Amino acid sequence: MAPRVLVSDELSETAVQIFRDRGVEVDFQPKLGKDKEKLLEIIGSYDGLAIRSATKATEKLIAAATNLKVIGRAGIGVDNVDIPAASRRGIIVMNTPFGNSITTAEHAIALMFAVARQLPAADASTQAGKWEKSKFMGVEITGKTLGVIGAGNIGGIVCKKAIGLGMHVLAYDPFLSKERAEEMGVTKVELDELLAKADFITLHVPMTDKTRGILGAEAIAKTKKGVRIVNCARGGLVDEAALAEAIKSGHVAGAGFDVFEVEPATESPLFGLPNVVCTPHLGASTTEAQENVALQVAEQMSDYLIKGAVSNAINMPSITAEEAPILKPFIRLADVLGSFAGQVTESPIKEIEILYDGVTAGMNTKALTSALLAGLIRNQVSDVNMVSAPIMVKEKGIILSEVKRDKTGVYDGYIKLSVTTERQTRSIAGTVFSDGKPRFIQIKGINMDAEVGQHMIYIANTDVPGMIGFMGTTLGDAGVNIANFQLGREKESGNAIALLYVDEIVSQDVLGKLTAHHAIKQAKPLVFNVD
Repeated sequence: MAPRVLVSDELSETAVQIFRDRGVEVDFQPKLGKDKEKLLEIIGSYDGLAIRSATKATEKLIAAATNLKVIGRAGIGVDNVDIPAASRRGIIVMNTPFGNSITTAEHAIALMFAVARQLPAADASTQAGKWEKSKFMGVEITGKTLGVIGAGNIGGIVCKKAIGLGMHVLAYDPFLSKERAEEMGVTKVELDELLAKADFITLHVPMTDKTRGILGAEAIAKTKKGVRIVNCARGGLVDEAALAEAIKSGHVAGAGFDVFEVEPATESPLFGLPNVVCTPHLGASTTEAQENVALQVAEQMSDYLIKGAVSNAINMPSITAEEAPILKPFIRLADVLGSFAGQVTESPIKEIEILYDGVTAGMNTKALTSALLAGLIRNQVSDVNMVSAPIMVKEKGIILSEVKRDKTGVYDGYIKLSVTTERQTRSIAGTVFSDGKPRFIQIKGINMDAEVGQHMIYIANTDVPGMIGFMGTTLGDAGVNIANFQLGREKESGNAIALLYVDEIVSQDVLGKLTAHHAIKQAKPLVFNVD
């Protein structure tokens, strides 16, 4: 029996035909995504669901999708898919990470021009029969300084186009190395310097806890007077109310927004303000981009449903069916090692070295490396997957090397990750035990044996008496239960580490009490996906 796919949003006929040509039965109902009740009623009959942004794959919908195996998003953003719920049900979530990059970058440039020359207001005035030539005085783009917040895939394209327009480009991106910045022809700076110097600011970062409100009232106050701000990335990166006040005061000269805190945006503090250009999330709205992502998602979903091949998956590695039983636990280990390093590393990464020892050296290390890199940068790039992670690392100019060697120690096989920043080199090693679960076996050259929990605390300290009691008492007083506690040290009175597996997220207040101890150098909360 042929697999069945429901297309509940607009996809081109060419994309729909790809499903048919590859032996997939297609039910094309492009308006169904807006009918939640009807979608909920019929979803249980399908193996695949192809969507854009209108369909909301909620936990409730996924619970009703008893036969669903794959959700394909024609586009990069998967905010409309409950990924944890899909993962728990064993449903693969795919996206098309790079199909609309050029389109979104071009839209940002278009908004920058529109704001620089007040084009929408001038157009409306002229078509109303007025001739207010002196009213719409603009500024040139050439020679101005553009501040790009996020110089990854889309941001990198914006940088290239801005340089072609004769602009000076400043880039703020924690993952952008100085070497890569030089290759791109941009100047790598910290955020405060960008805010102080940029004539135009454009944002190209994902929505994470670190980027939410990155341009709030305090940051906007640090900007250069007369700055113009463009956001084609995610609503909520900019505090719209604070920006509106800055525009009213004359500090900010204009803004171009394609995304908003609440969408569909029927109201916003920015609406109606002078020299504010707003568009209804059109970043990916070109014929070329829409067709590209539609064709890609049809091909990916068909390949999975017919052949079992997985590509551009958000929640599953790209591995073959034959490799899966052996590789899966080591994929999990690689992700955990990368996630650990990504959560404790605060400086831009310059080099990554991955050592495969013993049996791991003979595995599909491409898949292992991809999983590790995805875990490493997920803290900064929330929608990264195993396919896009290596490309993103390469674009950022990070040097990546792999070393494979025969078994050298007591473990049949292990993986060791070393991350080098401008400040230091940090290493973390792990293996998989017979129960299939990942274990940390070495951190910063210090041997230990620690299981991986959902919530953990990593502590680096000087080896002094009383540390175990202090850590336990501090957490106990805060009502935090310790499930497991592992220690290691270089030598007596030397560097030491502790990994605490706790039952819940630890507050910043508790972490502050830990780091207040004179011997504790660092206390970082860690969160791992243990499903």
